[in-house]
Amino acid sequence: MTVFLNSLTPKFYVALTGTSSLISGLIFEKFLRTCHLSSDPKEPAKGVEKIFEWWYFHKHGTSFIEQVSVSHLRPLMGGTEGSISEPGSPSSSRESETSRQNLSECKVWRNPLNLFRGAEYRRYTWVTGKEPLTYYDMNLSAQDHQTFFTCDTDFLRPSDTVMQKAWRERNPPARIKAAYQALELNNDCATAYVLLAEEEATTIVDAERLFKQALKAGETIYRRSQQCQHQSPQHEAQLRRDTNVLVYIKRRLAMCARKLGRIREAVKIMRDLMKEFPPLTMLNIHENLLESLLELQAYADVQAVLAKYDDISLPKSAAICYTAALLKTRTVSDKFSPETASRRGLSTAEINAVEAIHRAVEFNPHVPKYLLEMKSLILPPEHILKRGDSEAIAYAFFHLQHWKRIEGALNLLQCTWEGTFHHVSVYPKKELPFFIHFTAGLCSSTAMIALLTHQFPEIMGVFAKAVSMISRTCAEYL
Repeated sequence: MTVFLNSLTPKFYVALTGTSSLISGLIFEKFLRTCHLSSDPKEPAKGVEKIFEWWYFHKHGTSFIEQVSVSHLRPLMGGTEGSISEPGSPSSSRESETSRQNLSECKVWRNPLNLFRGAEYRRYTWVTGKEPLTYYDMNLSAQDHQTFFTCDTDFLRPSDTVMQKAWRERNPPARIKAAYQALELNNDCATAYVLLAEEEATTIVDAERLFKQALKAGETIYRRSQQCQHQSPQHEAQLRRDTNVLVYIKRRLAMCARKLGRIREAVKIMRDLMKEFPPLTMLNIHENLLESLLELQAYADVQAVLAKYDDISLPKSAAICYTAALLKTRTVSDKFSPETASRRGLSTAEINAVEAIHRAVEFNPHVPKYLLEMKSLILPPEHILKRGDSEAIAYAFFHLQHWKRIEGALNLLQCTWEGTFHHVSVYPKKELPFFIHFTAGLCSSTAMIALLTHQFPEIMGVFAKAVSMISRTCAEYL
């Protein structure tokens, strides 16, 4: 044993240390990823892959795993570029069905009720000196803007060329400056007005004024594109872009009207949009409509919208599930009492309400803590993760007032949630098997011995001799 240890060179110990550390790290990381052992979903297990992913994102502004999946795996699985076509583009029923199937698999969505950057998010920055949006969120928005508001024919119009560069700018003042340059080249550049309304306007009134200017310019361009759409594929692409711009402007105008208290006007704009451009599932305009109808307390109209969109073939959302639960809760919440229910049992209407709450909580278990104000609300992000904490924040931020308006609704939600889900962990911890403990301990101890031997060879040599003598004595005794 002593001869063997003395014959080893320092290179062996360095290699052994690195190899054992890498193996133990990979084993732990893979197992933690498999079992979801992280108590906080925002802090997954870290390792070599995470370090590389972090470096790649900061260097290129996109996820390496996402990039590989979209560029290489999707074509192999039958995906095509057409599966991510613009939501406002005219398409056949077959294309719509394919798009609907793809949408149901989507996890990260643009928040349908996202705030205005200049008039709302910036006010938070003025007060606190902190940015309310993450870089990742703003990067996703930049990608959305380039997808919705640009096309291959932008080089034909100088103003569109300038705006194409503006959407790529990371610095808000640079984007605003580019928008003014585009307006100098073409006073009817609708996308330039859109950018100014989103980022420069400091009040909703100013934003609405700029969006009305954008609407006037956008409708003119849209009619012009409609007349030329069949001339070439380039003109069709231009029509898709101009459709997206027009739909976006009208939707934001509806949101301005909602924020300024003109709710019936907002509802009319949204209904007209949904009739004029039916294949707009990805934009989730019906969620804007649901919130406005709840503010009007038009519960029959809310039920009619839910009957159309609360379908198994369409993507679910917290807004749909919890609004359906709210409507069923509304019929029984004012007379509901936990003591009475435990004594006489639940009525049919109460059972339906409880089942609707179960369904909603199972879809997104993060929402109740925000509705019951057990967790503090923050400004909602521009993008949400379906069934995640960000979706819960976005839903509660706009819908908490509607739950408070209905007497006893939050009480029934609390009783149902605490009685069924409160003690169930969303990310349950699992026991580590003995093999994982043994492998990690073996690799860690080997790495430690190798490191100590490399740093203190004489002391470790004496220690090895002592261990060898003890083991020999024990063997002779036995």
